[in-house]
Amino acid sequence: MMKIDFSIRRMKISRSAGGDALLLFILIVTGLFMAIPLVYTVTGAFKPMNEIFLYPPRIFVRNPTLDNFKDLFILMGETWIPITRYFMNSILIVILGTGGHVIISSMGAYVVSKHTFPGKRFFSEMVILSLMFAAEVTAIPNFLIMSKLGWINTLTSMIVPAWGYSLGFYLMSRFMTQIPDTLLEAAKIDGASEFRIFWTIVMPSVKPAWLTLMILSFQQLWRDQGGRFIYKEVLKPLPYALSQMAAGGLARQGVAAVVALIMMLVPIILFVFNQSQIVETMSTSGID
Repeated sequence: MMKIDFSIRRMKISRSAGGDALLLFILIVTGLFMAIPLVYTVTGAFKPMNEIFLYPPRIFVRNPTLDNFKDLFILMGETWIPITRYFMNSILIVILGTGGHVIISSMGAYVVSKHTFPGKRFFSEMVILSLMFAAEVTAIPNFLIMSKLGWINTLTSMIVPAWGYSLGFYLMSRFMTQIPDTLLEAAKIDGASEFRIFWTIVMPSVKPAWLTLMILSFQQLWRDQGGRFIYKEVLKPLPYALSQMAAGGLARQGVAAVVALIMMLVPIILFVFNQSQIVETMSTSGID
């Protein structure tokens, strides 16, 4: 009997040792260049005032100190509104805004990518077109809409608009087109409803995409100071309070360095825990 060889032959990549060394060198240089701002932000928070104003600036700190953190905590204790109120405002905005954005974008993307209805193509093109507009272009219409709805000076003015970011819809729709239609049809034959298919099949299949979307939405809402629609001090988010503490001229440059570190660390920590999911999204989303 003739034996069939099913072994997989590994293809050898024709590449010289010099080419590998050059690629490694380029990657190291690029990585170091991209890490410089992060390192400088971290070390800047621990620099005393005399090192902050050194010229040319030094990346690493020579005499680390915690005085900048102490000054920030003193300023936090002197605010006439507790700093915890600013913090809770930010937490509420980030959680509700991000959660609503992920769910609504995913539902809309599922309908557009897996169903046929009149005006589907026009709707998809309008979403893509909206990605080309800067926030300044729609600032006045957005303010008029918020005013008509009575949402000025409410947290709703920051939460609800976050649900309609078109980038999330575009990302999720591009990812959901890769789900086989036969899989969804088999679920329908077994008696599953559209709602059950969405939650038990579609959402687990696109987990890397909505985790990436969660990080993008979180980062955008985390740094938003609410200056467009919120004017009451008691409703301001944490980034606004921290920016006001840092806006004290040269005397508060150390505090400003600590504020920059705090605002940077939270999104980075979230990114680190979901790094593999983001890489998978960028490599398999089908975005050209």
